[in-house]
Amino acid sequence: MTTQTIPTTEPFFLPGGRTGILLVHGFTGTPKEMRWMGEYLNRELGFTCLGVRLAGHATRIEDMVRSRWTDWTASVEDGYNLLRCVTDSLYLVGLSMGGSLSLFMSARLKVKGVVSMAAPYEIADNHPVWQIKFMSRFQTYAPKEKEDEAGGSWLDKEAFKDHISYPLNPLRSAAELAALLEKMHAVLPQITVPVCLIHSRDDRSVPPENMERIYAGLVNAPDKSRHYVTGSGHVLTRDAARGQVFEIARDFIKRVEGQT
Repeated sequence: MTTQTIPTTEPFFLPGGRTGILLVHGFTGTPKEMRWMGEYLNRELGFTCLGVRLAGHATRIEDMVRSRWTDWTASVEDGYNLLRCVTDSLYLVGLSMGGSLSLFMSARLKVKGVVSMAAPYEIADNHPVWQIKFMSRFQTYAPKEKEDEAGGSWLDKEAFKDHISYPLNPLRSAAELAALLEKMHAVLPQITVPVCLIHSRDDRSVPPENMERIYAGLVNAPDKSRHYVTGSGHVLTRDAARGQVFEIARDFIKRVEGQT
């Protein structure tokens, strides 16, 4: 059987209790990068976990070029609505762009809390959105950093061998990410649920100061925390420090559950 989805990158559903966790992957990534975390939280907390596939991801890179940031938010909303069918309340947990999406959507959806990992506040290319869109007419794809493509920024080399993402960055999609982040900036003060931010000090793709800027913008979050880990690259949920990351998320959710 031939499927559009790249094998091993499918969305996943792990049944559990009446509290749900919606896991959101990153830019050019796949649900696979969230699966180990989903399995851990399902096992440790007994919650129902759903890993969504963002529109245009885990199929062909051409599909991502056609996707817009509103398609990505719709993917998160679809997952939310599906998970609410079998749970009474839920948390958003996201990596990289998935972390930014989780923050943005927490101002739109009824959730109990957010875990945002390695989330960007802005993209490295500081050109305005319109300019990136214009450039994408002449250059469809931009190469990823050589060390990222070869796994040089990963501490767990074995985990990298099994990692799947698109090999290039679609320039049009980078414009959509920049537009999404502008929307996220606007809603940060509107977030009124507990937020846990996690970042690696060794992250070369999204520098750690991005977390500090997000943290500063959460002026109305009743409970906000930021955590640094070391010994990991950008993909916190797959790299060497993943165990520590999973524990931070677990303890945050347990504490919020205890409060409510």
